[in-house]
Amino acid sequence: MPMNRASIASDAPRCLVVDDEPRLRQVLVHLMQNDGFSCREAANGAEALAVLQKESIPLVLSDLRMPQIDGIELLRQTRARYPDTAVVMITAVADVEVAVSCLAMGAMDYLTKPFHLEEVRARVSQALEKRRLIIENRDHQDRLEERVAVQARRLEELFLASVQSLAEALEVKDPYTRGHSIRVSHFSSAIARVLDLDSDVVRQIELGGQVHDIGKIGVREAVLNKPGPLTSEEYEHIMTHPLVGWRILGPLLSEAPLSLSIVRSHHERWDGRGTPDRLAGAAIPIEARITAVADSYDAMTSARPYRPAQLTATQAVAEIQANSGTQFDPEIVAAFMAAVEGGGIPA
Repeated sequence: MPMNRASIASDAPRCLVVDDEPRLRQVLVHLMQNDGFSCREAANGAEALAVLQKESIPLVLSDLRMPQIDGIELLRQTRARYPDTAVVMITAVADVEVAVSCLAMGAMDYLTKPFHLEEVRARVSQALEKRRLIIENRDHQDRLEERVAVQARRLEELFLASVQSLAEALEVKDPYTRGHSIRVSHFSSAIARVLDLDSDVVRQIELGGQVHDIGKIGVREAVLNKPGPLTSEEYEHIMTHPLVGWRILGPLLSEAPLSLSIVRSHHERWDGRGTPDRLAGAAIPIEARITAVADSYDAMTSARPYRPAQLTATQAVAEIQANSGTQFDPEIVAAFMAAVEGGGIPA
């Protein structure tokens, strides 16, 4: 592959001249070097792509008609592989229409043969200016997107702080809730990962687990902290918490709809005998089916104001399995068992 070895400053702007006619190529190289460029040469598109693969070159001057890979194909591949490289097409007067069509493909400009120094200088300057503006605009867009991402993270932090304030208010009424909600969040995310759910879905499931009982803030403290068994009326009062929580968190969880559905539906049952909507089977959102298993498992193994821990972990696992297909989704139970066996859920 021809390669110019003239002494040019190492920081000189680089260009690649592509033409299958050595004489014309040398004329253009001479013009570019006199204008301060460090030039590379290629006799066709294939050689040009080999040069571009080895080094970053901001400007390519390419003939249209060449063997092997012509200028149009070189333009197409350069735009696809090296979008920051400006391509100026070189054409005979008869091919101007083709050269203009190359502009629609991403060429920055075109030169017509025979060319003159001032024309070359003007077209190259124009092409490099377009390149600079495109790169600056893209960098500005990237910085703008970064700023938007930072603001989004800050809004999420403020949102989580608001939710945490509600959780802390609930803890004052029911100290048991905090540890329970953290464990349910952990167990739910372990099940979700076994199911290979999307990372954003897992994140929303974790959040839903943390706030699934937030509606208990509307439950009477005398009922929450009652040391003995609950009456039917008291149990029904406690079981209003999914809808209460859903109403409270609706404005806050608009960006986390899966978390909100957990709050509302974590007491639904696979057989349709749950609350508040008596949903059944796959009509229950999967995130709520996951949290239902995690919530029940932790409830069975944790002490409540009205009783000590009801079951050992081993007994609770067996109870979850026994209720597969009635209270719980069998697929979720299988994922729960896998999480237990894998150590993601202690048993």
